[in-house]
Parts: sequence; C-alpha cells; structure tokens
Amino acid sequence: MGRRHEKYTTMLHINDLTYRIEGRPLFEQATLAISEGMKMGFVGRNGTGKSTLFRLIKGDISPDDGSINLRKGARLGVVDQEVPSGPESLMETVLAADKERTALLEEAETAADPERIAEIHTRLSDIDAYSAEARAGAILSGLGFSAAEQQKPCSDFSGGWRMRVSLAAMLFAKPDLLLLDEPTNYLDVEGAVWLEAHIKNYPGTAFIISHDRDFLNRAVTHIAHLRTKKLFAYSGGYDSFQKQMREQQRLSMALRDKQEDERRRLEAFVTRFKAKASKAKQAQSRVKRLEKLKPIATIIDDPIPPIDLPSPERALSPPIVRFDQVTLGYEAGKPVLKRLEQRIDPDDRIGILGKNGQGKSTFAKAIMGLLDPQDGFIKRHKKMTIGYFAQHEIDALNLRHSAYDHIVELMPDATEAQRRARLARFGLGAAKAETKAGDLSGGEKARLLFSLISFHAPHLLVLDEPANHLDMDSRAELINALNGYDGAVIVISHDRNLLESVVDRLWLVDDGTVSTFDGSLEDYRQLQVEKNRQPKKSSLQPESDKSYHRKQAAAERERLAPLKKRTEDLEIQIETARKKIAKIDATLGDGELFTADPRKAQIILDMRRELEEKIVQMEESWLQALEEFESAKVNQ
Repeated sequence: MGRRHEKYTTMLHINDLTYRIEGRPLFEQATLAISEGMKMGFVGRNGTGKSTLFRLIKGDISPDDGSINLRKGARLGVVDQEVPSGPESLMETVLAADKERTALLEEAETAADPERIAEIHTRLSDIDAYSAEARAGAILSGLGFSAAEQQKPCSDFSGGWRMRVSLAAMLFAKPDLLLLDEPTNYLDVEGAVWLEAHIKNYPGTAFIISHDRDFLNRAVTHIAHLRTKKLFAYSGGYDSFQKQMREQQRLSMALRDKQEDERRRLEAFVTRFKAKASKAKQAQSRVKRLEKLKPIATIIDDPIPPIDLPSPERALSPPIVRFDQVTLGYEAGKPVLKRLEQRIDPDDRIGILGKNGQGKSTFAKAIMGLLDPQDGFIKRHKKMTIGYFAQHEIDALNLRHSAYDHIVELMPDATEAQRRARLARFGLGAAKAETKAGDLSGGEKARLLFSLISFHAPHLLVLDEPANHLDMDSRAELINALNGYDGAVIVISHDRNLLESVVDRLWLVDDGTVSTFDGSLEDYRQLQVEKNRQPKKSSLQPESDKSYHRKQAAAERERLAPLKKRTEDLEIQIETARKKIAKIDATLGDGELFTADPRKAQIILDMRRELEEKIVQMEESWLQALEEFESAKVNQ
C-alpha cells in the first residue's frame, strides 16, 4: 500500500500538533497531510481554531508541540491583510506580485553581459512573462474589474474591492500552496462562480477555509474537518463529507452499543460468579477484559444555539413598498438605477442578484427609506417596521458594551431574567451575555445584531450578506429561522444555498435597473459560467450598436406602456372606491340616520355593498393585468 502512494508528494504535513491559547487547548496531537494538487476545504465551528491553524502554517505563531512541514522549496500564497491602497494601478499591483518576473525585467534594463541578457530572456520566456498582462487582466476581469478599472489606482476603490485586488495578486503569483480564508465573503455570486472554476483548474494545491456549501461542493476535492481539537480528512466535496460523517456516526454509535452490551454481560458474570471458587478464575479473566474495554469514540451531535426571529404581530395590507418609475442616485445627473417598477408584499421572499457595484446596496437603502428618489415615487406602508442586517451595522455595535448592555437599552423596564432569556433565544448564554461586543467572535456579533434588528418583530427584513460570519451549522439555523418568520424578506447574498432555501423570487440588479430574473439560481450560475467562457468584449461599443440598443429599449417601453397603464388605472379606481366606502362608513357611523331617514340609510347601505362587489371584480382584473405586465417584462 505504501508504494502505491509514493507518487503523491506531500505538500503540507501537520504532525501531532498541539497548541494552546491562555492554557485552553485548540489542538491536541492533531495530524493532517495534504498532497500536491489537492484542493482541500477546511470546515468547523466558529471559534474552534481554523484561522489559528493558518497562522501556525504561515509561521506567525509557533506550536506548543508537534510540527508543521511545508514541502521544501514550496511557495506559500496568502491574501495580505494590508490591502493595497496606493497610487499604483490595479494592473501594476497584480503584476508586481510575480517577484521573479519583476526582478528579471528590472535587471534586463541594466544588464550589460550578453550571456546574462540571454539567460534573463530565456527565463522570462520560461515563466511566460510576456503574456503576464493578459493573464493578470483575465484574473482581474473574473473578479469583477473592467478593463478601464484595471488601469485606475488602488486608492480609488473601497476596502472590499481592494481585498479582491489582493486575491488577484496572490492568484497571479501562482504559489504552490494557496491559503484562503473565506475568499467568497467579499465576492458577489458572479465572482464566486469565477473563483470556483479558477480553484478547480488551479495547477497547485489549495487549503481553503469556507462555509459556502455550494463553493465547497464544486471547487474542492477534499474536506478537512476540525472537531474535538483534531483534524479529520474526507474525500469529495461538502455533501460527500456530510454523508461520510453521518455514516461514521451511525457505525460509531452501533459499535458503542455493541460494546455496552458486552460490558453488561461481563459485569453480570463477574457479579454472579466471583464468590464461587469454581468460577473465580473465569471471573478474574472477565475483570481484566472489562479494564481493557476503552470507550468507543463517537461523533456526538453538538447542538447549535438557535436564532429566533419573531414574526410581526399583524400582517399589513399589500403592497408594503412600491416603486413607481423611480430613479436613484447620489449626484444630480448621475443615476445609479432607473425605471424601477417593483413592489414588495407582506409575504414576499426575494433574493437580489447582481455584480458588486451595480446598485444592490443603493436599492436596499431606497427600500428602507435611507435614500430618496431623484425621480418617481416610493410608497411605503405607514405602519411598516424594518429590520436591517449589513456588515456596517455589525461594525456599528458599541464594542465597549456587552450583549447584555445592548439589550438593556431596548428593554429598560424588563427584569434581568427577561433580558437574559431574550439573548439566550439567539445563542448568547450567560457567559457571552457579559462579554464585550469587541471580544465576541464574528458569528456571535452577527447573532447579537439579529437579536437587535428583530427586537420589535419587523414586517420586513432586509439582509445584506447575513451569513458571512456564520459557520455551516449557524447558517442552517438562520435558514430555519427565516423560513419560520412570517414577514417579508429581502436577501442580498453570494451564498446560493441560503438563497435557494429561503427565497422564492429573484430580482437582478444590472445595467442600471432592477428586473425579475425568470429562472433558478442554477440557471443564473450557468449563465455566469458561460460568460466566463466567452472572450470579453471591448468596452468601447460602436455608436451604431448603442443606438440600436437604445431603439430596442424604447420599443420595449412602448410595448409595455399600455399594460402598465391598465394596472395603474385599476389601482386608482380601487383606491377611489375604498375612499367612497370610508366616507359612507363615516356617514353611517353615528347611527342617527337609521332612525331619522331609514329609506336613505338603506340606499347608502346598498351603495356600499355594490362598491364592495365592484372592488372584488376590479382586484381580480388588476391581478390579471399585473400578471400580464410582469410576464411581458420578463420576456422582453
């Protein structure tokens, strides 16, 4: 068996690793081997030590015992925490990551010895240096940067986009072993799909911390699981790992039951016969066997604390939000989104798709009333309350206050027991309730924020990448909580498993507007895969082509106009009829009309009944008209 595996070179070997933080062990004699070419996903509960293991591999900290050995001469690739922010362009930053190429090009400018010049150019050819710009451009493009953006300075971009530049630089350098810590957290669905394909075809080895189930199913060949302070390796993606774990659990429990049966039989024999001289020897033999029976190691389910999202007490009448020919932007004359015609009903579950930078967050701000339209109207239900989850909301937590301090502000008149019970509903028990927010893990901060935003049982939850800080089990709890919540949900996320499990409609933010995406998430993923396979078109589109598209768009608007007008006319008629009923109710409210003029009162009651019947008919017509309008928009 040993010879059969000799052809596989070990890239990384972790042997009997032990490491403690303030006396608390994170690893105890943990062992793991990663062979060359493996793409290994790394999973485990939040706080168990995954990022710490990466620091140990990088040499930032030293183990208490055991060893970590990287293949001799192998180059390690990590994404720098110090993101590039200088005047250098994105392209220059990525090209500089190939230090050998950079050094050779600099030497070529000053070298005088003909033999050395020849050596330099031979080596440049060997490392494919002359196609470097094209390769760097392809990586930057895959991560969402246009050709024009690639020439802009890093300082022009926000922190999340700079992280992408760091990732692009590291991938361009082609290290022998990639260490990636949650790489999809700062990517959109499109970027995650590109990275998935890139990692799958990467010629080197990769070790990736991730809780993105879809990414782990498609990009990796193996899974490493951190549990009980040890490392366990499995072949296949995440679903395969889960299946193997369940089987291991079943077998270990069966072995444990079998051992317990044997223990009971041995103990019964010893108890029964140890006093009898004829059986004493056999009894002693069984005592020794009992002493040698070591407990079977079982994989016990470790329940994750729940996430409890209280539903609104009363459902509101639809729609709770409606956009009417809305234009959104931050500067006059520079719209980000135009021609928005969306509506959100009390029971809607909507996933928002689209590349980063296309306007997803702008759209979310407008839904919540944080951004006024430049043109058009946004109508929100007067009684609607909204809970908003986003990364900057986590960052806005008072880091000096404990979770308990935060909840006191919302429950000033409650008892301590009531406040603690509230936090416990989100998995923040006695110890975590007293911990300062700044000392909580990312997942614990997320749980605290869920507790705060849902405190008043909002009618609408707007969630911008809510799963980024959650491990697999906590993500499953979030999915259960959202599926048990009765209000409306808007989710912006790159986590396809979360979207598939929670939403039933998809909206696409693209090309300056928001439209219904008539397809599944798998359809959308395949669309991105096809785009990545196609050569990128020039950003300089011929004027004739632009003119053609403008005419096409105008024709589509003209085609949709009658359908849109019919839905709007019916909405106005329904609203007018409801106002008439309200006036009738006010007239009949005092009761005097029934005694003063019974005949007139009866006529008014008949009018009210006719109006109610008319509203029912108009609502049916409106639903049909709306369906025709939405269908026409989807097929445009």
